[in-house]
Amino acid sequence: MKLYGVLILFLSFSAACGLRCYTCVAAEPNSCTEIITCSAPFNRCSSLKTNGLVSKSCMISVACIPPIKCCEKDLCNGAVPTGPGVTLLLLSSALMMLFI
Repeated sequence: MKLYGVLILFLSFSAACGLRCYTCVAAEPNSCTEIITCSAPFNRCSSLKTNGLVSKSCMISVACIPPIKCCEKDLCNGAVPTGPGVTLLLLSSALMMLFI
């Protein structure tokens, strides 16, 4: 029963902390490293690319219209590409499943 109480505490704590998004205005989308916690009316992370500049910030859901890309999870407006590490991890997991 204590486990359920701890689980509820963690879930309510994460909901109370608010949405976290990357924020910047830069020429290179991968250079956004500053993280902010969105205030009450803002419930989406946004990313907009215009004239060679990328703008990332918090946004309200009604303002999420094309060409603005919005998402609703923590740090989902980042553009860090996944490299060959993910492919190698999946391959090694598949090989392990064959031999176990």
